[in-house]
Amino acid sequence: MGNIAAMSADQMSIGEMLAATVPMARTLNLEFRETTPDKAVVALPDQSDYHNHVGGPHAGAMFTLGETASGAIVLAAFGAQLSRAVPLAVSAEIAYKKLAKGPVTATATLGRPAAEVIAELDAGQRPEFPVAIEIQRADGAVTGEMTVLWTLRPNDPS
Repeated sequence: MGNIAAMSADQMSIGEMLAATVPMARTLNLEFRETTPDKAVVALPDQSDYHNHVGGPHAGAMFTLGETASGAIVLAAFGAQLSRAVPLAVSAEIAYKKLAKGPVTATATLGRPAAEVIAELDAGQRPEFPVAIEIQRADGAVTGEMTVLWTLRPNDPS
């Protein structure tokens, strides 16, 4: 995410920022449907190049979709903090619930209030917070559930 801080959220959408700075998002042709501090929705189109052995999206593609949605909400909620801290994924967990076929959509939500996380950053701490992601098929069935634990690592003041 090195050059993300140099970009202004006013100049481009969060989806454009992620596509510009995270090549994997471009590789999978991810579509940024909604990005607010409350919810991020990112879709993975049905593409045979990224299918698994049963014709659905590969587990790695679904992981990337979910992680990208979590990154989008982190940027939406904490974009104003980029001058003083860098967002980093600490850990991730995913459960594949049902067979996914066709296009899938990931919806990410913050697991803690953003104001609480910013207050910890203000207090000189390195806050951690979970982002919950649901991955759904076009028929609405939940095919995967994911949690990504993020941190805001304060920049070195020197």
